[in-house]
Amino acid sequence: MQHLSATPTGLVWRGGGQTLVVEAWGQDSLRVRAVPRGDVLDTDWALLPPAPTSPEVRLEDDGATGVLVNGAITARLRAGAAYDEQLGHEVGRCDVTFLDADGRVLLRELDAGGSLKLPARSMRPHRGGGEHALTAAFEPVPGERLYGMGQYQQHLLDIKGATFELAHRNSQASVPFVLSSAGYGFLWHNPAIGRATFATNRTEWTAESTKQLDYWITAGATPADITRRYAGATGHTPMMPERGLGFWQCKLRYWNQEQLLEVAREHRRRGLPLDVVVADFFHWPEMGDFRFDEEFWPDPAAMVAELDAMGVELMVSVWPQVSLRSENVDELRRRNLLVTSDRGTDIQMGFEGASVFLDVTNPEARTWLWEKLEQGYGRYGIRTFWLDEAEPEFGAYDFDAYRYHLGPVLEVGNIYPQHFARALHEGQVAAGDPDVVNLLRCVWAGSQRYGALAWSGDISSTFEDLRRQITAGLHMGVAGIPWFTTDIGGFHHGDSEDPAFHELLIRWFQFGTFCPVMRLHGDRLPYEEVAAADGSRRLRSGGPNELWSFGEEVYEVLAGYVHLREALRPYVRDVMRQAHEDGQPVMRALFHEFPDDDASWTVDDQFLLGPDLLVAPVTVAGARSRSVHLPAGARWTDLRTGDVHEGGQRVELDAPLAEIPVLARDGALAHLVGRAVRAAGASGADPAPGVLTP
Repeated sequence: MQHLSATPTGLVWRGGGQTLVVEAWGQDSLRVRAVPRGDVLDTDWALLPPAPTSPEVRLEDDGATGVLVNGAITARLRAGAAYDEQLGHEVGRCDVTFLDADGRVLLRELDAGGSLKLPARSMRPHRGGGEHALTAAFEPVPGERLYGMGQYQQHLLDIKGATFELAHRNSQASVPFVLSSAGYGFLWHNPAIGRATFATNRTEWTAESTKQLDYWITAGATPADITRRYAGATGHTPMMPERGLGFWQCKLRYWNQEQLLEVAREHRRRGLPLDVVVADFFHWPEMGDFRFDEEFWPDPAAMVAELDAMGVELMVSVWPQVSLRSENVDELRRRNLLVTSDRGTDIQMGFEGASVFLDVTNPEARTWLWEKLEQGYGRYGIRTFWLDEAEPEFGAYDFDAYRYHLGPVLEVGNIYPQHFARALHEGQVAAGDPDVVNLLRCVWAGSQRYGALAWSGDISSTFEDLRRQITAGLHMGVAGIPWFTTDIGGFHHGDSEDPAFHELLIRWFQFGTFCPVMRLHGDRLPYEEVAAADGSRRLRSGGPNELWSFGEEVYEVLAGYVHLREALRPYVRDVMRQAHEDGQPVMRALFHEFPDDDASWTVDDQFLLGPDLLVAPVTVAGARSRSVHLPAGARWTDLRTGDVHEGGQRVELDAPLAEIPVLARDGALAHLVGRAVRAAGASGADPAPGVLTP
């Protein structure tokens, strides 16, 4: 009996009430789809059309076994039917196993377990529609370590044993790609709300509501091979524009034109490098107006011209919320361009007044948004946007209550931030500006190809949250999002007058110097109240957040690191080119470059900026030294002292408050060794600490 059929690119099985398709999808990679009956769907949530390959497809055992070989990965399908005595009829099943080029099992679907009758692909229909609750289960891989999944606020590197909500929240970006130390990468190609669990007894991926099973798997000898294949499947990030390589200045919030300009002027007076300054939220009359409030920003053209003359780019905040008081809300409702609520009151956010979200999953809404941004900002020459609230941040995360153009949020919700980035990228490229970098608070698989720079959301100003950002950045890089940044100093509750916060800020600033993008932001204390000329209230502003806002000793340290970032510009540019051309992370876990060094798979408080700079942030209050793992396979030069250490060991390095241990691989960046300025030192610093600087 012919159980399986072959196509030029893969294998098809029909039986047991399912249609299963496994096909070659890019180099060394496969795509797996299954639906209850019918034909699989050609959804393109994140995957791009694959480059042609020439897989080997063969049937064995009279069609009961199918083998698909695509480069370094093989899928072996075993189909059959057996009489089920308890049911009284024959039941069909097809099991899938993935192997590497040496025939070693990479991953296999969950075994039925004999009398347990465990399904590897469970699809439970919802009443009244074509959607299903889906679970895909796989056997555990002995000894494997797992990485990726995007950004979750936890200081956890190896995620084997962890469980993840597949949903976006403020400071949580669910990017469902995982890299295994066993030699495979796996993308859950499904934007539904769900869960992923990497337990010791099985791996399970679930979708609360979906039409089909859809995942992509690749094999690679090294992490770099796996990330290269993943970037090829979902898209490479653009080349980072020059303005993304230096220092970005921001606070919550510059609330008028002169205030913002004076910050840029002060940078120039002090000789401080500055690439981007930011006009944060509520520079508009109402949310959803997408333009400046004339009272506080009377001459945007003159403002942009002055910034241009200083070599500074202006970035403006754009929220997808539309206030019920917005000048655009009636048009958007009339044209069905807003997210709708399936139950309850149709108000999706209440911050600073009732609002609803623009439905960027609708192509017409994306076009409308870009046209409004061109009218409100583009005509002044503004080309860099801060796409905040990109999850989107529902006032209550009742995902079953809302509906997009593409479907219910339960079914497609996680696609929203990707389409938010897409709206601007497509508009900017069509307008003749390919140098796209836009800041988003959330991303999903494929967001990187639209110039998305992810930041880690509204986190707290604590050392614990600083530690979490290291692992967040590493997991984002693994998950295919190479552009990552944080609010230096954290967002919530940092007091600009508190010496304890000064220490945290310095340590965070040191970390931020070596992040893919260096950006100072935060809602600082004490707050500043804001009112219009007629006395009416406006949204408050946070306290001072400029380099000179924390006292002269702190300033000297921070200024040194801004100059250091400028000295790193050529190197950062080269690393960004690697991300663009080869799909490699900018911020890398140690194992990415040193997979043969077993300890590198477990180090969760260090990282590599590109291939050659090892960065060891200080993440403990009061610490003035720290232990640093030096991966085997290289010699490491301390850029502060010129001391050379052999790899394959741990060393204890001094870390006075003004210093961060940074080591270069095999003589790289030798021109930076020993280049230091003397600073007065921040409160609690050692006398005359050294800071690397040009």
